[in-house]
Amino acid sequence: HRAHYSIGWLFLIELPLVVWYNYLKVIHLDKRLDAARKILAKLIDSDHAAYLVGGFVRDMMLGLETDDIDITTDARPDIVESLFPDVRETGIRFGTVTVFMDGYPFEVTTFRNEGKYTNFRHPDEISFSDTLEEDLKRRDFTINAFAMAYDGSVIDLFSGKEDLENHLIRAIGYPEARFYEDALRILRAFRFVSKLDFDIEKGTFRAINQNRLLLRKIASERILQEMRKIIAYPHHAKAFFLMREAGIGEALP
Repeated sequence: HRAHYSIGWLFLIELPLVVWYNYLKVIHLDKRLDAARKILAKLIDSDHAAYLVGGFVRDMMLGLETDDIDITTDARPDIVESLFPDVRETGIRFGTVTVFMDGYPFEVTTFRNEGKYTNFRHPDEISFSDTLEEDLKRRDFTINAFAMAYDGSVIDLFSGKEDLENHLIRAIGYPEARFYEDALRILRAFRFVSKLDFDIEKGTFRAINQNRLLLRKIASERILQEMRKIIAYPHHAKAFFLMREAGIGEALP
């Protein structure tokens, strides 16, 4: 028994570093997903709707490694706080609390509607909603508006799967409205170009070009954060080429 135990550890130690790292990463992601599903199960058992949402679902569908798991639910923040022993109010103004499960933090946000945007970044007010559709339609791009149920089924209300297959970044609804709500979404579109090697749908790209000067209303620090993310992904050359085509340089500080 000791000999087998020692040989097993020797095998693991001698594995190439990249293989060992990837092995540990897979274990970490599996454990994190299991922890997220425990939160879904608790909410569902308490007669609430709950889903994994957004970029995590997109990356899972693309076969990309990701551990950025967010949860959306019809449960109000005070209900979420009452259901879990370790919760922190990290964005209570926007209906978000952070639930810690098995040592992992997860942002849990109540379905919501949003009021007017007067600062081109955040809504002036929010109201809670009882439907997943109301919550998803306020998001930026179709490929970020997926929801995944506890059983793994994917809810796609805005033809995001089709855009994934066609490698397109498309704004939900009217692109101009999405960029007037949050001008930083203009740079987020190029971030997804850099990350996924996708193209920007023609109507969305035209709206980016026509509304690019809205970026002047965004704090330089937030623009710098997005630029760093664009540079960090592998297809940044393509992203910068498209940014030049859209005239983004004219809008940057």
